[in-house]
Amino acid sequence: MLENFFNFKENGTDFKTEIIAGITTFLAMAYILGVNPSMLADGGMPATGVFFATALSSGIACIIMGLVAKYPVGLAPGMGLNALFTYTIILEMGNSWETALAAVFVSSIIFLIITVSGLREKILNIIPIDLKLGIGAGIGFFLAFLGLKSCGIIIDDPSTLVSMGGLVSPPALLALIGIIITLILFVQRVPAAVFFGLLATAIIGLIFTLFGFGAGDPLMPSIPSHVVTMNLDTSLFGGFAKGFTQLFSNIPNLIMMVFSLVFVTFFDTTGTLMTIGRQCGFVDEDGNADGIEKAFLSDAVAGIIGSICGTSTVTAYVESATGIGIGGRTGLAAVVTGILFLLSIFISPLVLSLFTSSVTAAALVIVGILMVGQLKEVNWQSTVVAASVFMTVIMMLLSYSISIGIAWGFVTYSIGSIAKGEYKEMGIGIWILAIIFIIYLFFGL
Repeated sequence: MLENFFNFKENGTDFKTEIIAGITTFLAMAYILGVNPSMLADGGMPATGVFFATALSSGIACIIMGLVAKYPVGLAPGMGLNALFTYTIILEMGNSWETALAAVFVSSIIFLIITVSGLREKILNIIPIDLKLGIGAGIGFFLAFLGLKSCGIIIDDPSTLVSMGGLVSPPALLALIGIIITLILFVQRVPAAVFFGLLATAIIGLIFTLFGFGAGDPLMPSIPSHVVTMNLDTSLFGGFAKGFTQLFSNIPNLIMMVFSLVFVTFFDTTGTLMTIGRQCGFVDEDGNADGIEKAFLSDAVAGIIGSICGTSTVTAYVESATGIGIGGRTGLAAVVTGILFLLSIFISPLVLSLFTSSVTAAALVIVGILMVGQLKEVNWQSTVVAASVFMTVIMMLLSYSISIGIAWGFVTYSIGSIAKGEYKEMGIGIWILAIIFIIYLFFGL
């Protein structure tokens, strides 16, 4: 039954590979179960309630993605979007968290309309193929940077912004050992090298801990094991309903919140799904991902689910590339990831704490190495393309934002095309996107 539904042979995979891929993607994403409650609590939300909402919405969204789109993509409250939700919409703009949740719901409805209308796919197809390749490579660098930063190999530096941390510190040393082990397995073409690298690093991390050495931040810090006893009715869902009474009292404020959420969600998640589709090989002769419209639909529905459950926008995760990197090619991997998110509601944090930021760092770095290989397909003979791809990659990495990287790349491409006298070949869609991106970069959201 599973073979017929997911077409394992057609996609060059099997049941075992998909299960391992789903587990690997979950382990790479599981940090959100600790990070999201911590971030949203800064905006006044109950941390235990957000944990429950994060696990529940992520689980449902992953399963929908797996069954509807059959893409091996995990979904959860987006990093960057939760920062926008807390630090901009709530703290900077002065909205209550209830109003912010209602704004997420409205923006998700608009996002769904954009998706169903086909506008989202049309905008995606406007982006030149070389920029799509650059976006994918940029996400690879971004993933590697996330991993290196999370374990302390890369640290903040007041003089140079970033610097290399001490490699002999237990978290950094564990991550370095994990990277070496995973790289050796990968070079030796060991099946599921990333997964076995994760497992080996987790075991070594446990040994580190038993001998009194810290092994990185747990993926689920400060979340009580009795979290499932929370009263969702009086906290998040009640707050979500209350937010609608406040949302429409200030129309300019409403427009600003919704536009910000829709814009960032659109380009973050579209770039992610486009890249993952290419990595899976779901690409036609024009360089467009086959079946991506269903993935877009599943992703849009996920945002609605997240707002109702009581969390910031749920979206596709670039960490899904870890599962794809070990062979995940069908929706079964996403279903497995979703089931594990649902089970995490009941699993003790002590179990998930084995998979620390240092453990997942190795997977992120190796997958980053795999993804930057897309650069070989870029037309480097074109100065316009070279400049655009370069700006996409470097700004995505340095600004810590996928959407900002896409904006810089697209604006550079547009300016370069005009300079070469090719402005007549730029369709109206490219002109509109270029103007929107310029406004985004110079005036913010």
